[in-house]
Amino acid sequence: MNALGDLERQVMDRLWADPAPQSVREVHQALSRDRELAYTTVMTVLDRLAKKGLVRRERDGRAYRYQAGQTRDELVAELMHSTLADELSDREDDRTAALVAFVGRVSPDEAAAMRAALDRLEGR
Repeated sequence: MNALGDLERQVMDRLWADPAPQSVREVHQALSRDRELAYTTVMTVLDRLAKKGLVRRERDGRAYRYQAGQTRDELVAELMHSTLADELSDREDDRTAALVAFVGRVSPDEAAAMRAALDRLEGR
């Protein structure tokens, strides 16, 4: 999630921790337990995340309630895919090399999970 800033990650962590739509006040109160943070800062971060399409917001009276637009796993997978597509789109050999380097760094359990996922995809 390197595409997100530190506070954006903290806000997303809060939204993932409780999947019900949350107000700015609820997110602010949760984050303010660990650090001093202005309410307007949290509101701005949530607005930016909504504009990026990472959170959904719905009207609740005059305010909004926010929730994550996708799971943490989905976001990480999207970031990995877009990085490969954006950075190495013109060089298929480089994309393959990057994937091979990634796979070379996974644990045996992660490798087994990837094998199972690939088997499911091939079985379609």
